[in-house]
Amino acid sequence: MFKRDLALEKRWSKLLEGLKETIGKKPADLNGVLFLIGVQELGQGNRIFSKEQKQDLMHIAVCKVLSYDGFYELDYVDQDGWPHWKLIKELPHFDLLDQEKLLKIQVLEYFEKEYEIVIE
Repeated sequence: MFKRDLALEKRWSKLLEGLKETIGKKPADLNGVLFLIGVQELGQGNRIFSKEQKQDLMHIAVCKVLSYDGFYELDYVDQDGWPHWKLIKELPHFDLLDQEKLLKIQVLEYFEKEYEIVIE
């Protein structure tokens, strides 16, 4: 494992611990964090979501965090308050591990920009 991968995992662990302190439960993985971001971005509070809505929430989160690198742009918010994103530039073709790394980096950036939290 490279030094920067270790640094990323250290920052990621700190984020998960911080979320545990904030919400009372540590997210199990990246998908759990993406779900939380999706709920936050939807802005309708914590409620019961269908399986399809949970997938949509994770999509909202992925689009939001990848918007920082210019991959997505908010297109519109529908009548039910759900944001819709459009792809601005093609995503690089990564293997699964590199995709996860990119998303973790962008999730960390999300918390740093949206909540002014420095995670080192």
